[in-house]
Amino acid sequence: MNADAVRERARSLPREPGVYQFQADGTTLYVGKAVDLRGRVGSYADPRSARISRMIDRADAVEIAVTDTETQALLLEANLIKRHQPRYNVRLKDDKSYPMVQLTDHPAPQIEITRDPSESATVFGPYTNKRQVETVVKALRETYGVRGCSDHKYSGRDRPCLDYEMGLCTAPCTREIELETYAEDVTAVERFFEGETGILTDPLRREMEAAAQEQHFERAANLRDRLETVEAFHGEGGEAVQSVGDERAVDVLGVAIEGEDATVARLRAESGKLVDRERHTLEAPGAETETETETDANTDGDAGTDANATAAAVDGGLAQGTETANSRGGVPAVLAAFIVQYYAERDLPDALLLPERHGDDEVSAWLDIEGVAVRVPGAGREAKLVDLALKNARRNVGRRDECGMLADALDLETARRIEGFDVSHAQGTAAVGSNVTFVDGSADKADYRRKKLTDQNDDYDNMRALLEWRASRAVEGRDDRPDPDLLLIDGGEGQLEAARDALASVGWDVPTIALAKAEETVITPDRQLSWPSDAPHLHLLQRVRDESHRFAVQYHQTLRDDVKTVLDDVPGIGPETRKRLLGRFGSVENVREASVEDLQSVSGVGEKTAQTVKERL
Repeated sequence: MNADAVRERARSLPREPGVYQFQADGTTLYVGKAVDLRGRVGSYADPRSARISRMIDRADAVEIAVTDTETQALLLEANLIKRHQPRYNVRLKDDKSYPMVQLTDHPAPQIEITRDPSESATVFGPYTNKRQVETVVKALRETYGVRGCSDHKYSGRDRPCLDYEMGLCTAPCTREIELETYAEDVTAVERFFEGETGILTDPLRREMEAAAQEQHFERAANLRDRLETVEAFHGEGGEAVQSVGDERAVDVLGVAIEGEDATVARLRAESGKLVDRERHTLEAPGAETETETETDANTDGDAGTDANATAAAVDGGLAQGTETANSRGGVPAVLAAFIVQYYAERDLPDALLLPERHGDDEVSAWLDIEGVAVRVPGAGREAKLVDLALKNARRNVGRRDECGMLADALDLETARRIEGFDVSHAQGTAAVGSNVTFVDGSADKADYRRKKLTDQNDDYDNMRALLEWRASRAVEGRDDRPDPDLLLIDGGEGQLEAARDALASVGWDVPTIALAKAEETVITPDRQLSWPSDAPHLHLLQRVRDESHRFAVQYHQTLRDDVKTVLDDVPGIGPETRKRLLGRFGSVENVREASVEDLQSVSGVGEKTAQTVKERL
């Protein structure tokens, strides 16, 4: 659209409150709200920032929705931003990088730590300390025997698995325990996560005391450490929560800002118990803030100027808040925009505890109508809760959104879950493939897989076989992992083409790229990309590539060391000497071609042994 097209569209709009959307080919680029739709949309005919100018150039239509009140416009804007995630808006992005615990919807529920819970499961969390969660879940399994296996492994068993022998599961799969009794144990686990700590601490304490009386001090010490972890699971901030009065649900918000990055930590207390803690990142569309555009664009003396400028404070609130880490008005602006975007589709609490006033009259009016008490505690136990929320927010602030940057660079919807692949062999022997998984930029080793391949000295065929194996398992439902957002192949065009052939033959449609080592070139099916060496999204791909290579080489070396070779039949060559020879020369063929002098360079191989090797090979 050009300036004339914007003005022409604005003249047809009513002077009423509402929400407007700039669109391109049906995709929403930007969502805003206004007290006066005609005046507000018309102001975009003369944008005051390069970012908004680019948005106007891309747009081909403006859609509107009229509302009865300014508050309705405020909530509708927040809903549309959450739904469409428009490129040119400041967006609240729920942080999925923290673990949750789910009990699956199954006659014999599975307990699982996950970052991607099932919609039908009973979910607790998210939690900020994965190691603590793992300790608690293991303690719960040892105490109540709740299964940790996948539904695929659960079905069709005729005898219990090793978890039953280790005391981690009561084996409902083979009815070693009746489902009714198992359900009672699952209920006890739910009660623990709902805040009834004694469900787990009491049996742990009894077991610890019994071990101490029997003078099993190492066991007692281990149980003591586990007991401390379990007690701390619900204990952090618990004393402060107890101070909350008759309000059933209280949310506590903390804000941390650094540069253009902002994090809001939210704690939830229900009936005096801390039941939830989570962090949310705020994604700004660029360094130029929407506030600059809003204020400059509304200086034409229009009757709605003052109202539009007020609405602009929330339109650009998050961007204003992320403009500078030391901006005094930054935290209030972040709070105002977060409250609207977060609670637009969620139940409001009875009270909000904030580190400082948000300073937005429209938000205040909305919360007042909804009966939400807003407090900024200066001292006492409620202030301790706010301090705890601030500490949680500061843990995350400034973290680069590598996954988001990668998705944007590759025109993908998301790149949160990436799987990397590589193959390794020694002149065609002991061929293996690796399949590593990264979630939100971090290695998820529980989802690593490896595959022994048919021995052949062909990297392309090896990669084709590896990807065909992965794709077949996914399509047939034999892989219990979620489908990835992106596949990364260690190699160049040949390896990428082989991988894509395998995916096509099986019918598994997942975006696939390769990363070549020589010049760190990103290869896609239709182009090659050379990103700056300091690009965060390139660093993410390099971590995935390097980890898939390391995992493949490690497995290859393990197999190679275990493979029987003709060296085993050479007098004077034991397992360790054989290992050193293969490590030095890479294969039996290379050992055969080595000179006597080269063989003697290997520790443990003397002249006589070297001569024997040459004669036998």
